Amino acid sequence: MVALTSLSPHSPRPSPSTVNPRRRPPPPHVTAPPRCHIRPTAAVASATTNSDGGTADDYHSTIRSLNSHGRHVPRKSLGQNYMLNTRVNEELVAAAGVEEGDVVLEIGPGTGSLTAALLAAGATVVAVEKDKNMAALVKDRFGSTNQLKIIEEDITKFHVHSHFLPILEEKSHHKKKYAKVVSNLPFNVSTEVVKQILPMGDVFSVMVLMLQDETALRVANAAIQTPEYRPINVFVNFYSEPEYKFKVERANFFPQPKVDGGVIRFKLKNAGEYPHVSSNKSFFAMVNSAFNGKRKMLRKSLQHICSSADIEAALTNIGLPATARPSDLVMDDFVRLHNHLPKGLDSILQGSHGLHVHSATKYVSQHQSAVPCMDNHGDCAPTSKAITICMS
Repeated sequence: MVALTSLSPHSPRPSPSTVNPRRRPPPPHVTAPPRCHIRPTAAVASATTNSDGGTADDYHSTIRSLNSHGRHVPRKSLGQNYMLNTRVNEELVAAAGVEEGDVVLEIGPGTGSLTAALLAAGATVVAVEKDKNMAALVKDRFGSTNQLKIIEEDITKFHVHSHFLPILEEKSHHKKKYAKVVSNLPFNVSTEVVKQILPMGDVFSVMVLMLQDETALRVANAAIQTPEYRPINVFVNFYSEPEYKFKVERANFFPQPKVDGGVIRFKLKNAGEYPHVSSNKSFFAMVNSAFNGKRKMLRKSLQHICSSADIEAALTNIGLPATARPSDLVMDDFVRLHNHLPKGLDSILQGSHGLHVHSATKYVSQHQSAVPCMDNHGDCAPTSKAITICMS
């Protein structure tokens, strides 16, 4: 087999935006993030720049890694898009505030370019890789360092508490220490990872992910009374404090995807910081029920769980009009509404319309929740006895 000499028809070059910057207009009706949150495109545009003259850039490292195992074509089914830009990986590490002695969970290390940046920062890295060929490649690249542990596993089936916590406790000498999640995430598992990790504030303090740019913006910045405001925003703000960091142009990946990447940082809350609700399950079931009838007034969309009169009374008690719609309520409003609805709501929601939402102290596999989605489409309808929580 002929060795791979280039990942594209032409050698990597700075994006045209470094010469004539073109600002990406915000999605319709979405409040644009503050300028200080978006790094200049020039900072992440060149795949061959290495200002410190140190480690070889990730463009050539990726070629060598793929050639070493004869793996020239990434697997589309696994969402494999390799990062070619050293600076992007450094920015991801910086966004998470990774320091010497930190323990970091990396999801889908690929050829190990982000892994190298994490190890260089002094972190101990637990890399979960589904593709056994790429897992072997990363093992070969970094040898037998005790700073790196590769686990061949599908992240959506990975038991954090049984497989990750023992490593964290060992590295922290059995003292209370929080880990971090840093990942150039395969776009096709972003929904599952957000749903899986955010409620684990007892394990992780920070999660920094590369998502599709449109998704990252919508998750972090969607405002009420806009089409982009969805249950994902309530879910994310319940468990964390999200912040959009910067955009990464698609030219920085191989193969080049059809969309740009966007980096988002989640500061996870611990259980004591969660809004007080009687039951997380019934709370998110109520939220999802409300958004299933997004254009309806709440007294209509929630009337299957209690009477319209009870809903109107609860809205009035929390200072909202009886004609309020779900897109009018911020997370705290939903919390207060849930707590003012008649007692017995929990058993109703968890019975006929139960939505399984992960708690911070239980494994993901213990629940059979419908998969939340972050695609940009219309309302999701309930299926069977479980409400599909749509995070679009």
